[in-house]
Amino acid sequence: MPILNEPNVPANLNSRRVYIETYGCQMNVADSEVVGGILRERGYSFTREIAEADVVLVNTCAVRENAEQRIYGRLGLISSYKRQNPHLVVGILGCMAERLRTRFMEEEGQLVDLVVGPDEYRKLPAMVERAMEGGKGIAVRLSRVENYDDIVPLRTDGICAWVSVMRGCDKFCSFCVVPFTRGRERSRPLRSVVEEVAGLAARGFKEMTLLGQNVNSYRDEAFDFADLMEAVAGVDRSLRIRFTTSHPQDMSDRLIAAIAGKSNICKYIHLPVQSGSDRILELMNRTYTVDHYLRLVKKIREAIPGVSLTTDIISGFPGETPEDHRMTMDLIRHVRYDGAYTFKYSARANTKAWEMQETVSDEEKGRRVFEISELQHDISMEINQQMVGTTERILVEGPSRKSPEEYTGRTDTNKSVIFPKTGEQVGEYVDVRIERANSATLFGRRPELKEERAA
Repeated sequence: MPILNEPNVPANLNSRRVYIETYGCQMNVADSEVVGGILRERGYSFTREIAEADVVLVNTCAVRENAEQRIYGRLGLISSYKRQNPHLVVGILGCMAERLRTRFMEEEGQLVDLVVGPDEYRKLPAMVERAMEGGKGIAVRLSRVENYDDIVPLRTDGICAWVSVMRGCDKFCSFCVVPFTRGRERSRPLRSVVEEVAGLAARGFKEMTLLGQNVNSYRDEAFDFADLMEAVAGVDRSLRIRFTTSHPQDMSDRLIAAIAGKSNICKYIHLPVQSGSDRILELMNRTYTVDHYLRLVKKIREAIPGVSLTTDIISGFPGETPEDHRMTMDLIRHVRYDGAYTFKYSARANTKAWEMQETVSDEEKGRRVFEISELQHDISMEINQQMVGTTERILVEGPSRKSPEEYTGRTDTNKSVIFPKTGEQVGEYVDVRIERANSATLFGRRPELKEERAA
């Protein structure tokens, strides 16, 4: 399902209403908030209902082919609203806008009015106004300096916030389209990130996730990502601080020490490995070996006891043999991740891997993904079962999706916990004793309540 940007802004009968639909990563969610902030400053209001909108903006993802296919399917539905309201302005934003701009204007020209890339959102108000008068527009130029540092993102009030601290990526992994759709790395000033976090804390947010395509390569003159993490953690000791996504090559000793040394920096690290084969890692241009990665994992676990580790894995990369797949399985058994996001390799135009001959059938990719997922399921189950009987500190995030009588929250290590409501408030920290678990979720109750009932 798409992620909807739902700004808590009252409708203005004199302004045009915008509906924003967001697909893909958390960076896209943060970008939709930036777009909302830009349009709000120009007097636009927002709606959660597409049928009420004067402007429909779809913020897209181009990382994998199936993500793009979902967008085309969604545009088919949006076209029905366009037929009902010929004056409806439809815009494609984000990574697909940059990558497929010509296709959108030529093949989808009767539907799509605007195509705007990730670095051109400041132009949106003028482009929307032009489209309202019957014009069409493309703006997809990449920038080496744009970071929207002066834009106040349009956020609903809540508990958890995504804070973009840098944009772009310089790693050029051979499978990844991000450097071509989001450009080169550039970071926001440390001061402005700290000010944004302080403002969010004052509004009642309790958890901040610092975002970047390769967030631990952040650099603001003499300040690196470890400095930024420590500065943000110092804003308010009651805030939980997380970050994503990191690259193993940039996981420095200083950053590990910062995570270990600050109690409110969460003991959770997403550390994508992608493959357990050195040969495939070299073809992927990942710039590290399996041995380097395993030594890094050992260093992290020695410095941060109880840390939770998750990863990304690509299965079926061009040239991947059954032996390479076995090596990946062996690495998973060795590391014992808390969770893993596993994907079939998807060829992306303009990348180095696009030129490589595919050697793994789609059926075999699916089989390998299934094997990895089954192995990780069993490991996640074993790890979570070991938490039964422990008492965990939980940030209450809201009602459980399955029952209004239960709350959901997360541990410091990013594990989801479900427990019965007993008068707690959203945004409160509570202790929950874990009573049972599956591979994805922990279940428990407030320990003092259990003791009262037993008495």
